[in-house]
Amino acid sequence: MRASDVNRNRAAFSSWLTWCQAKKNWVAPSVPADAERRRETVDRTKAVSKTTIDRLLSRRDLPLREKTLYRMLYETAASAAEILSLNVEDLDLENRRAPLRSKGGDVEWVYWDAGTARLLPRLLRLPDGHPDGPFRTRGPLFLADRKPVPARRPGPEDICPHTGRPRLGYDRVRALMERYFGLDPHQLRHSAATHLAEQKVPLQLITAKTRHKNPRTAMRYNRPGAEAVAEITGILAPPRRRH
Repeated sequence: MRASDVNRNRAAFSSWLTWCQAKKNWVAPSVPADAERRRETVDRTKAVSKTTIDRLLSRRDLPLREKTLYRMLYETAASAAEILSLNVEDLDLENRRAPLRSKGGDVEWVYWDAGTARLLPRLLRLPDGHPDGPFRTRGPLFLADRKPVPARRPGPEDICPHTGRPRLGYDRVRALMERYFGLDPHQLRHSAATHLAEQKVPLQLITAKTRHKNPRTAMRYNRPGAEAVAEITGILAPPRRRH
């Protein structure tokens, strides 16, 4: 559990105990002294400019799997773990969306745009003459490069029935993104939220896009970048002379 979650739960429990003692005069314990607040790590992830992201994702040396994954992470503003959990049968290609199961059990949707929509059919294509047809229809969306060894074989839900390859793991994604871009996967999610804020998208919609439960959590990603600051500086310029 994250430190912020532990601290929030501790504060709520402490507040309830204080209410029991002060308002109801009930005999109630106090929060143990050794149950201290945990130190919260400040998110110092930096957003990347949209120009930089478009340039990086246009590189010809970027493999199709990575190009599709990175583009999808950016356009959905979802976490890498969420996108890696998707299966082919989850995809609603026509409406450019896919369902995710939240921690509370509710179904939430992630949406992508034309960039991801163009790449997904290519990612799902099977080799010519494959007995299962031209496209993958079931199993993990993003696959590892090799079939698993017997000693480390995952469950059937994490194996592609068409290729026998397992679901791509987060550690591998992080290592490859560091190699290609020198970035962390979370920076694509952070950048998407920042770019939406720079376009004056209301915080309520950004929170819905990123699916944060608390708008205050989404607010920390909405820090305008250098390009946005440079653009608005023109507002401060003196009026142009008219001849």
